[in-house]
Amino acid sequence: MNSLSQLASITPVGWRRYLELTKPRICALITFTALVGTLLASPGWPPLRAVLWGTLGIALAAACAAAINHVLDRRIDEQMSRTRSRPLPRGHLTERSALMFAAALGVLAMTVLSFLVNPLTAVLTFVSLIGYAVIYTAWLKRATSQNIVIGGAAGAAPPVLGWAAVTNTVDAHALLLFLIIFVWTPPHFWSLAIARKDEYARAGVPMLPVTHGIEYTRLQILLYSVLLLVVTLLPFITGMSGLIYLAAALVLGARFLYYAIRLKFAPQPPLPMQLFRYSISYLMWLFAALLIDHYLPTTQLLALAHV
Repeated sequence: MNSLSQLASITPVGWRRYLELTKPRICALITFTALVGTLLASPGWPPLRAVLWGTLGIALAAACAAAINHVLDRRIDEQMSRTRSRPLPRGHLTERSALMFAAALGVLAMTVLSFLVNPLTAVLTFVSLIGYAVIYTAWLKRATSQNIVIGGAAGAAPPVLGWAAVTNTVDAHALLLFLIIFVWTPPHFWSLAIARKDEYARAGVPMLPVTHGIEYTRLQILLYSVLLLVVTLLPFITGMSGLIYLAAALVLGARFLYYAIRLKFAPQPPLPMQLFRYSISYLMWLFAALLIDHYLPTTQLLALAHV
């Protein structure tokens, strides 16, 4: 059966397998941070064309990178309980079909961004895609315990991509958003790595808890959590955001730091996964606070309070 007939015969269940290749939850978080970048790039409402096509193109590229990650990580996924039920380890999809799907997503993403947004966004998105799907997944992940630190640059790019979709520039404020996600990434992933240390060791992946031990990783999570709290204050310090965002950053950051301190000084088995799950909500609410602050300045909020 040729490739076209294979695609034509995909069942509704089969489509769900392909959807799973895109890592929908991760892709949704990436797309949301990119969307925040597009909305913050303009004092008012940005051009609808840039928002719609820019967000779509970035989402398609993220889905493409996720699908490639499934193919390159198949051997690792087979050895880990968290991932062994994915479509490739279970034999629900072949590597060939997954790569064809990824290629289609990638071509569509680059077409949308190149012709309906701007070339800068297309180039930056392509570099980010290669950085995550190839440099991180195929090399860094297996080469160094600092894999997630170095590779985190690709995952931190979406707000910059969204900003570029509107302004056709790489703005300093967009780089602040990049920095927040870049610093957030190590404690986010290392908390998961602590919980899955034995599985990463069996799979031969040199995650920090495997190479340097859990105690050292706990210390690094705490240090990065302190740094994250400091970095998240920069949008307020630089005048990019106001008191609404500042209050949210302090509250959300305090809870993040609370988990990190407990993990270091009073560790309990559930804590790594608790921090991992909270870190996802943390990033979502932090970026939501940026949006609220952008469209509802403190002066308007105070005026509403006196009505």
